[in-house]
Amino acid sequence: MSEEVIEKIREKYQKGELILIDKDLEWTSFDVVKKIRFTTRVKKVGHAGTLDPLATGLLIICTGKFTKKLNDYQGMDKVYSGSIKLGAQTPSFDRETDEFDIVDTASISIEDVKKKAALLTGWIKQVPPIYSAVKVDGVRAYKKARKGESAKLKERDVNILSFEIIKAKWPIVHFRIECSKGTYIRSLANDLGNLLGCGGYLYSLRRESIGDFSVKNALKIAEFVEEIDAQKRG
Repeated sequence: MSEEVIEKIREKYQKGELILIDKDLEWTSFDVVKKIRFTTRVKKVGHAGTLDPLATGLLIICTGKFTKKLNDYQGMDKVYSGSIKLGAQTPSFDRETDEFDIVDTASISIEDVKKKAALLTGWIKQVPPIYSAVKVDGVRAYKKARKGESAKLKERDVNILSFEIIKAKWPIVHFRIECSKGTYIRSLANDLGNLLGCGGYLYSLRRESIGDFSVKNALKIAEFVEEIDAQKRG
C-alpha cells in the first residue's frame, strides 16, 4: 500500500467531496462520520441531518472544504418512508424504549388513520421527543431522559408537505412523509396515535431523499470503504 496513493486520496477528500451514504440500522450518524474520517484520513467530515440509530437511509456527507455547504443541504425538504405501530406508546416515541398503555385497535380503520394523518399536514406546531439531541439548559435532552430527569422542550414550526398512509397490516401502518427541515417523524407518529385515541409510536424509518439527492444513488458504508481500500491497493 503506497503512502503516495494514500496521500492523494487524502488530498482529494481534503479539497472537498460530497458522499451519499445509505446508513445501516443501529449505526449512529456520527459512526458514519468517524468511519469516513478514518478511511480517508481527513479530519473535516460532517453530515447534513442526523438519522437515529434505529433509522436507515440517506446521509449526505461532506468532507474538507465542502463542509461549508452542509447548512444548505440541511435546509432542504426530506422524504421518509416507514411504519407506525398503533395501540401502544413508548417514552422515546420509537422502539428504543418499552411499550406502555397498550390498547385494542380493532375499532380503528385505515380510513380513520388517513383522516387523522391529513390533520397533521401543512405548517404545524411540533414538540421534539425528549429522547432527542435537542439541548435543554445546555444538556442533550436524551441524556436527561435516560437519567429519568424531566425536560421541557420548546415547540417548533415545521411544514409537513404530505403524510400518506400507504397500507396497513394491523396494528402496523405504513407511511410516506415529505417534510421540512427540523421535523421529528417520531413526534408525528406520537401525535397520530394521540389523535386516534389509541397511542402510537414509530416502528421503522427510512430516509429516501434530501432535496434532489436520493438514497438510490447512495453507497453502504462498507461499499464506500471497499472502494477506498481498492484505490489504496492500486
